[in-house]
Amino acid sequence: MKPILLLFGILILISQNACTLTNKKMDFNKLTPQEAAVILNKATERPYTGEYVDNKESGTYLCRQCDAPLYRSEDKFDSHCGWPSFDDEIPGAVKRVPDADGRRTEIICANCGGHLGHVFIGERFTDKNTRHCVNSISMKFIPDNKTKMEKAYFASGCFWGTEYHFMKAKGVIETTVGYMGGHTQNPTYKEVCTGTTGHVETTEIIYDPAKTSFEELLKLYYETHDFEQVGGQGPDIGAQYQSVIFYVNEEQKQLVEKYMKILSDKGYKPATELRPAPEFWSAEDYHQEYYDKKNGTPYCHIYRKIF
Repeated sequence: MKPILLLFGILILISQNACTLTNKKMDFNKLTPQEAAVILNKATERPYTGEYVDNKESGTYLCRQCDAPLYRSEDKFDSHCGWPSFDDEIPGAVKRVPDADGRRTEIICANCGGHLGHVFIGERFTDKNTRHCVNSISMKFIPDNKTKMEKAYFASGCFWGTEYHFMKAKGVIETTVGYMGGHTQNPTYKEVCTGTTGHVETTEIIYDPAKTSFEELLKLYYETHDFEQVGGQGPDIGAQYQSVIFYVNEEQKQLVEKYMKILSDKGYKPATELRPAPEFWSAEDYHQEYYDKKNGTPYCHIYRKIF
């Protein structure tokens, strides 16, 4: 009998220690009386008084008590109900339980059990047909500090040489060579070279606007090819090698027009075509970063200072 009692005592001690360790890991944030009233005692803040009702910044909403991520800003929508509304949660972050009133469904933080608000189905505010009605005071908001990257599309002859200069430029995050402006879906290099698809060899540039600008990239574009040549670039003759800028917005279009006038005023005769950006088709892998792979340099994209 004694061994059984001893084993039972050991199990109790283990259980108590496990509970102690669990409680130590759950190190919650200290709450103000107003926060505790909502998060712990399930009160509701007055409508249109919460900090995040009209918040439209990009970021993540966390549980105020335990800092667990709950919602993403892209799932937030304006329901005109007076509280922050979301049509989806971060997977596994929110738990649904029957409300004490017997009618509604309460939502709580799945990590700490803190009260968030209520969830409603079938109101048709969004395609997901779900509304998480959440108290602002139950959450903390962390802004998304990632800089929004921007794109530019430049064609200046063989895309090997175009990419060579841009992939080394300050503020450029990524470059990809491919095809734009034609009528064939997802063309191959062989098809483009027939001259029947209408595509132009183009370099897609993704850049950080905090470190460079479209204007700076535009200057580099004109300083690294013969923009006066029509129907090709150097020895590469054909429509696929034409000097073309595919603009993605009106601001880019206006800057190109501005610099074409600057070049004309300097005595140049720019042959660059200006077109709205259609779909970009990435070229085959062996074309990407070609000169770096071959340890070579462009034969017809020589830098010359103009601006």
